[in-house]
Amino acid sequence: MSEESATPEKPETISFDDFVKVKLRVGKVIEAADHPNADKLLVLKVDLGDEQRQICAGLKGVYTPEQLLGKKLIIVANLSSRMMRGVESQGMLLAASDADRTRTVTLTTSEDIPPGAFVS
Repeated sequence: MSEESATPEKPETISFDDFVKVKLRVGKVIEAADHPNADKLLVLKVDLGDEQRQICAGLKGVYTPEQLLGKKLIIVANLSSRMMRGVESQGMLLAASDADRTRTVTLTTSEDIPPGAFVS
């Protein structure tokens, strides 16, 4: 491994004004199923307190649908909807992975809080 490739790339910075545009909320998974047209995606129905959203997440093989039911996850609530292999995704959940992506965990709260709570 060369010295160049051993040095991690410095991430691009954004302004505080850009960061505050991202709206993070707590979402409770109320339904979860395998995506009908994708090997790595799950389709989740998430309760955000005042509404429900459908989110596609690349967690298949990491979590089963049953493991996600009832979990309260951190959701990017103001991300534009997009089609993912023929299924609309209306947000994004946050997850962390180790450097070689052998382990992935969803981000959640350390204590119980209602669906829809704002994350800041």
